[in-house]
Amino acid sequence: MELHQLRCFVAAAEQLHFGRAAQQLQMLPSALGRQIRLLEQDLGTRLFARTTRAVSLTEDGTTLLRDARAILAKVEAVEGNLRNRSRAGGARRLRVGAIDSAAAGLLPPLLRDFRARHPEIAVQLLEDKTVRLLPKILTGALDLAFVRPPDRPDKRLEFRDLLQESAIVAFPRRHALAGRKAITLAEIADEAMLVPDRRSRPHSHDLTTKLFEQAGLTPRIVQVADEKQTIINLVATKLGVAIVPRWTARMAVSGVRFVPLRPKQTGRLPLAAAWLRGSRDPARDAMLAVLEARLRSYAREA
Repeated sequence: MELHQLRCFVAAAEQLHFGRAAQQLQMLPSALGRQIRLLEQDLGTRLFARTTRAVSLTEDGTTLLRDARAILAKVEAVEGNLRNRSRAGGARRLRVGAIDSAAAGLLPPLLRDFRARHPEIAVQLLEDKTVRLLPKILTGALDLAFVRPPDRPDKRLEFRDLLQESAIVAFPRRHALAGRKAITLAEIADEAMLVPDRRSRPHSHDLTTKLFEQAGLTPRIVQVADEKQTIINLVATKLGVAIVPRWTARMAVSGVRFVPLRPKQTGRLPLAAAWLRGSRDPARDAMLAVLEARLRSYAREA
């Protein structure tokens, strides 16, 4: 029995709906269901009674819910006490997560400025998708994350809107349109499009589909890929073109050229800072203060 499984169980038990529970935890319903099955196998009992219309707790599930809440509360208290003692003793570190484009565009100048002001704080970095970063804040594995804000944010998390990242088009270097200074959606309407998987990158996926929809056009999607780096590499092989966040251009790939979309305000992607609501963390607050002071400068590059 693992803590992650208990957190999955408590969310499902409180919602009595696996889809809503998975959304709350920022994970896929199939992944949540797998964790529940593993927990049931480990305990040797069924925790949920499922029908085509409803989900309910079994007697053992009701008992476990009470105990699981107590266990998780105790774990969170122990973690909080240890963090406070560590910080009081002078050992200061900050665990920061970021989506790929923020890791390429925002973090380098932010870390430079933060280190100049707070050299005593060690920063640990993790690059991942929003759907994987937010649960790590809830479990205490991250102190701060730079993410695309979800449509239905978890109330246990605090979000601060930062900036809107503009969109650009990735072309194979020798593409007929790759030498342009700017491009319109109408000019790429017939191009083969590469897009991210919506389950793992809803904002980036919708960036393409909604832009075309708003322009009265239909994108010709030829390939879906999970990772942004994979999409850029596929562009380099001339499989198609892709609409991506501006900071993606800093992921250097040979054989790819990036052209801004026109008009400039076309297709903006929100970036937000996220942390655990109600938590106290001087190191995190110090980074947020640097971010606030320098945000206008960082936003000019987005």
